[in-house]
Amino acid sequence: MSYETFNVDVDSDGVALVTIDLPGKSMNVWNAELMKEFSQWVDSFCADDGIKGAVITSGKSSGFLAGADLNMLGGGGAGGMVSASGKEKFEAAFALNAMLRKLETGGHPAKALLNGQAHAKPVAAAVNGLALGGGLELVLACHHRVVADNPKIQLGVPEVQVGLLPGGGGTQRLPRLAGLQNAAMLATQGRPIDPNTAKGQGIIQDVVPADDVVAKAKEWVKANPKVTQPWDKKGFKYPGGAGPMNPGAVQFHVASNAMAQRETSHNYPAVQYILSCFYEGSVVPFDTAIRIESKYFLKLLSSAQTRNMIRTLFINKQAAEKGEQRPEGVPPTEIKKVGVLGAGMMGAGIAYVTAKGGMQVVLLDRDIEYAKKGKAYSQGIVEKGVSRGKVTKEKGDELLARITPTTDYNDLKDVDLIIEAVFEDPDVKADVIKRTEAVIGQDVIFASNTSTLPITGLAKHSERPDQFIGIHFFSPVDKMPLVEIIPGEQSGDRSLATALDYVGKIKKTPIVVKDTRGFYTNRVVPPYINESMLLVTEGVKAALIENAAKSLGMPVGPLALCDETSQELGLRIAKATAKETGQDPTNEPVYQLLLKFVEDLGRKGRKSGGGFYDYPEGGKKHLWPGLTEYFPLADEQPSLEDVKERLLYAQLIPAAHCFAEGIVSDPQSADLGAIFGWGFAPWTGGPMSHIDTIGVDEFVRKAESLAQKYGPRFNPPNHFREMAKTGETLYKSAA
Repeated sequence: MSYETFNVDVDSDGVALVTIDLPGKSMNVWNAELMKEFSQWVDSFCADDGIKGAVITSGKSSGFLAGADLNMLGGGGAGGMVSASGKEKFEAAFALNAMLRKLETGGHPAKALLNGQAHAKPVAAAVNGLALGGGLELVLACHHRVVADNPKIQLGVPEVQVGLLPGGGGTQRLPRLAGLQNAAMLATQGRPIDPNTAKGQGIIQDVVPADDVVAKAKEWVKANPKVTQPWDKKGFKYPGGAGPMNPGAVQFHVASNAMAQRETSHNYPAVQYILSCFYEGSVVPFDTAIRIESKYFLKLLSSAQTRNMIRTLFINKQAAEKGEQRPEGVPPTEIKKVGVLGAGMMGAGIAYVTAKGGMQVVLLDRDIEYAKKGKAYSQGIVEKGVSRGKVTKEKGDELLARITPTTDYNDLKDVDLIIEAVFEDPDVKADVIKRTEAVIGQDVIFASNTSTLPITGLAKHSERPDQFIGIHFFSPVDKMPLVEIIPGEQSGDRSLATALDYVGKIKKTPIVVKDTRGFYTNRVVPPYINESMLLVTEGVKAALIENAAKSLGMPVGPLALCDETSQELGLRIAKATAKETGQDPTNEPVYQLLLKFVEDLGRKGRKSGGGFYDYPEGGKKHLWPGLTEYFPLADEQPSLEDVKERLLYAQLIPAAHCFAEGIVSDPQSADLGAIFGWGFAPWTGGPMSHIDTIGVDEFVRKAESLAQKYGPRFNPPNHFREMAKTGETLYKSAA
């Protein structure tokens, strides 16, 4: 029988070499076709006495198998089986488990294996690239596991990162091979390990040269004609122990649950369910254990939270990175050399990610020492990477050689793209635009990294406004994954296409936003930070504010975020806004706080050595003890839930206004921008997903209630009020 998704070649010894190679796909994944065909092969393999064993490998250079196709799961339910019965959904969720269990048992009952009355045919995995999620679970179901000796190969179960748990036996085989502690680290954190680490933990048996993986796997199969998995033998015990009577295991379960909830603030049920699978699975037979796993898997898969996380963190992220918003009919732009104007913090970071993306960089500044300092930023990152073994010295030197610091505009004459990152001053930017356009080619796209100035206004200084666009990075550039792309009123399709092509080369996640002051993220983050500062002026404990944000799922508290962006910048923006609008901010509590911090106390943020936090040299940052001297604590403190609600809606409402005003044209971009731009709680799937989940009507009701209590800044957009009346949802209307 022939298959579309893999090839089967049986040698003269009766060993089948199964090479998974999905046609038209860059990576092997468990999609519907592979699931169907592989299940058929497992049935025939178990039934055919002429086949003595099997080796499973990959025909892709990209890896072995990267898990399930999440597009198949994104509709909710078991593979989107919305109208199916509960039993049908469970059987669909259990399908991978059932198939892998048959593979490892040879189709024999567990009792027969346990009593030595039957044995399975030997199956070995020859892993020649990354094996993640369901890919690693296939490897674990094999009786022997051989992996190529390459430290870059990733082995792991990352499902928790999209709100799921390993659903193909991963929560049961991993702890039986590696012990509870190692398995918990892998499954609850979702971080992969390399082959040698996996071997050290007992997850795989052999690490061999890449050219030998298939031969070594076949050698083992031929030497072991009758096999049984360790957990199907009498007397099997978990490495390190397990079960309710084992003191070490009891201690693990108590401690791991407490630690998990401390780290997740009860926002990620997947972590709790993984630990439940570990415990419950350790006290029942293996066949019952994998059904327990599938029960929890289906529960997660059917939840709105997991649906939101899969949609935003995988499906929509992948679509954005593949250029979903790229104009049609515009040929790809070949970008080999990029001119970066300004070697400050942002310019230096842009130079690094550009060089890392394989492009040459001309890093220009007004003073050669500044330009060299900008290159030194990349050198620091490279040296740290070399010292940690993440990059070789040769590769690091190649990256640095691609960056040329200069003060001479003539060095820009043969670049393919310009990215301007000079001081946030319209006059300064106007000067560099004119000087640059005097030397660059006529067809070169000019991009500005401005964070607040409208692109249309800056494009007025250009002789080719159709080739002018905004590319807004986030600091630090080398770590932050989001890039906002801002077309001006006259920006042409080629400028947008080129910007997206460039962002693809540096492997960032792009969203396209409307040209307005602050764009999207800088329209939402300031109200959020301002709300936290307003709470300080009201006498709310700083620790309560920070803990409330963290319990929401934010990576850092808003006061710490304020220190990072700096109180000085906040005051400068407040003054500029007042000048532009003609409003007097003198009596505004937040304005007074910023004045106090910057002009009276000199606490301008982390860079100045202090803000809401102190940053002792060589020590750990801590909240500034002197804060209450200037902003005394109120006698009555609000509840944690009240503070969480204010901080949450201080983000939801401005995000909703940006959507209603068309600053972000679709809920997908709003969600991606929030999570990857300022760290909005990933468990929600983003602000638009969260509004859909709680219901637009509930969002409007709560926002109006907060507006009555705290002021008009909490008023929801009228567009959302209309949606609430009609029962419309954001994602349904965008479909």
